[in-house]
Amino acid sequence: MNIKEQFGQIFEPDLLAEVEAKAQLIGKKEGEVLLDTGEIIRTIPLVVSGSVKVIRVSDKERELLLYYIGGGDTCVMTLTCCMERHPSEIKAIAEDDVELFAVPVDLVDIWITKYGTWKSFIMRSIRSRFLEMINTVDEVAFQKLDERLMSYLGKKSRVTGSNLLDISHQQIADEMATSRVVISRLLKVLEDDKKVLLFRNQIRLITAL
Repeated sequence: MNIKEQFGQIFEPDLLAEVEAKAQLIGKKEGEVLLDTGEIIRTIPLVVSGSVKVIRVSDKERELLLYYIGGGDTCVMTLTCCMERHPSEIKAIAEDDVELFAVPVDLVDIWITKYGTWKSFIMRSIRSRFLEMINTVDEVAFQKLDERLMSYLGKKSRVTGSNLLDISHQQIADEMATSRVVISRLLKVLEDDKKVLLFRNQIRLITAL
């Protein structure tokens, strides 16, 4: 697939020609790292085919999925970092086999002033990812989080083969992508309902969850 097949309805002909002439077409296999945390960003991706998983890695090596980018998309986190010349704050991994055009960062600003379609594409991408992350926050923080927590504890118990879980409230919060305060509140509700017993860095399941 070439740039025109995926971006022909988005970019004007002159911009398509510049992408083909100045960007490098790259292929990555499933599981390959496209960009790691701390790397200097020299290009931004225009995904032609396949999908890329964008994650945030904590200091303790925990990973939080931010979003996926697929054909016709770019990564707004690389955009924000490259515009201010900051090292990457995310890690990008090929979710499946990926083909993309790597656009040199120096062209990002130039094309914004030169091509209206490029400016519109960038703004739409930022807004789309922003809304996607807001929706993720809504799902994690507000949509039946108590049920998600009970399911999480049940799965943890089955994996470990024990009803006594050696885990802190903070660890649960990290793995469920929410706050410790919210998890502690929900665990107290479960304790009041006689479903769990809470100890320091331990949770005993009283009933099957």
